This record gives sequence, C-alpha cells and structure tokens, in this order.
Amino acid sequence: MSGYWIVRSGAVKDQQALERYAELWGPIGDRYGAEIIAGKAAIETREGAHYPRQLVIRFPSFQDAISCYDDPDYQKAMEYVKLAADRELSIIEGQ
Repeated sequence: MSGYWIVRSGAVKDQQALERYAELWGPIGDRYGAEIIAGKAAIETREGAHYPRQLVIRFPSFQDAISCYDDPDYQKAMEYVKLAADRELSIIEGQ
C-alpha cells in the first residue's frame, strides 16, 4: 500500500529558507519515489483551522514515506522548513 504525507502549513515567514528547503527536498523526494499529488492549486477549508499551504505527497509504500522523513538528509532539510513556516505533517497508509 502507498504511503502519504499530509502537510498543512501556515503562511511563509522566510522565503529564502523555503527556497533552500525546496532545493534540498527535490533529490531526497526522488530517492524515495515521492510525488506531489495535491496542493499546488486552490484550497477551500470547510471545517477546522485554515492552512494556506497544504500538500498531499504519495510514496510507493508506507515504509518509504517513513524512511524519507527519517532520512538524515531530510532531517537536515527540516532545519530550513522550520524557519520557513509553521506546519503539521502526518504520515498515513492508503491505496
């Protein structure tokens, strides 16, 4: 079964940090077969808190999703995303 990252993020606080994170994320995501499948278009919040930036990222397996997050290179990249915006990330298993 596939694995998914569900990422909900507040407004960008540091654009340069976000750009650096994106540079680092690309090769890491490729290594684990990550594919952004939703979140590059409109968002309409119907219940709960609104997050202006939301993504759904699919991985070939749940274990790939976990391994990507735990990867030492990703942990280093997270230093930049923490500066860029406040966010929440869940890893779930699905079809």
